[in-house]
Amino acid sequence: MARIELRQVCKTLRESGGSGGGRGAGALSKGKTFSIEGLDLEVPDGQVMAVLGPSGCGKSTLLRLVAGLIPVDAGQVLYDGVDMSLVPPAERKIGMVFQNYALYPNYDSRANVLSYFLFRKRTPELGEEARAKYRRTAALLGVELEVLLDRMPRTLSGGEQQRVAIARCITRDPRLFLLDEPFSNLDQKLRERYRSQLRVLLKEFSITTIYVTHDQVEALILADQIALMNSGRIEQVGSAREIYDEPRSLFSADFINFEPEAPSINILDGEAVGPEFSGSTIGVRPEHISLGDRPGRPSVEGRLADLRPIPMREMSVLCLKAAGAEIFVRAKDVQGLREGDAVRVSLERFHLFDKHSGLRTKTFS
Repeated sequence: MARIELRQVCKTLRESGGSGGGRGAGALSKGKTFSIEGLDLEVPDGQVMAVLGPSGCGKSTLLRLVAGLIPVDAGQVLYDGVDMSLVPPAERKIGMVFQNYALYPNYDSRANVLSYFLFRKRTPELGEEARAKYRRTAALLGVELEVLLDRMPRTLSGGEQQRVAIARCITRDPRLFLLDEPFSNLDQKLRERYRSQLRVLLKEFSITTIYVTHDQVEALILADQIALMNSGRIEQVGSAREIYDEPRSLFSADFINFEPEAPSINILDGEAVGPEFSGSTIGVRPEHISLGDRPGRPSVEGRLADLRPIPMREMSVLCLKAAGAEIFVRAKDVQGLREGDAVRVSLERFHLFDKHSGLRTKTFS
């Protein structure tokens, strides 16, 4: 296991294939540039860090900088306090699963799983270690792995290749797992199944893991902490709850959304809510708005544009036209309300963001 640190890491990619090319590798269109500037990040020993962010924000580039597949222009990547600048990827004890799994096409699945041992000098001790690692890996991944072992990678489905790739990582006894959207090629049902199994594996081995994904539910299920990335920088690090309740910026507040039946946050011009909020942007979650006037709480009146029942959650989502914006509200008691009705709502808990920097300046609750 290892504690991973990135200190003031900088990397600029120019034109096509600046980072080695290929999907997810940070490849750029001709004439384009992408930069990571002064990036700091720490992944605690034995924890799972999900790097979450929109497409093109630099998630896969960050992973490859940690792996040493592309060099940093400035700054340091450290494993347990040791600078890795002169340590090649093959010597970093990394287990890495790419989007395309990168299995050896000329070896069957068994050889792929045990490839770490096949390329080393054979000894009785090494053979016993390989058998022990295989038994443990097979037990954790289940009987489904057994039926794949004599098959070639080209005959395997995406889900089957994914299982072989993860098994290969485990048998290498890595100090660090790096996973780059390993479920992106699977359908939704398989994603749900395999990410639950992966969570069990990661907890079993307690291996430091950096998990790149754009799937917020996946990050919520798998990660101890989330590093939210935006345009080549780390916007915020914390648990999903910490980021949701105390967003550092308007980007953090707007990006994290685990209940997509409504936008993550309503964004209002402060002056439209009250003169005391002039010069600020107000962000308020749909569940932090109540129907009616509440003493001591700012309120706005609008017109009900849409009302959608969510039966499985015993609630409804309302959309109001108010304060020059659309305001979404999650509410339980909506009896008697009809589209077109005038409705007043109160803001129970909300954030103020600086209009220029987008940073949160205050929270009212």
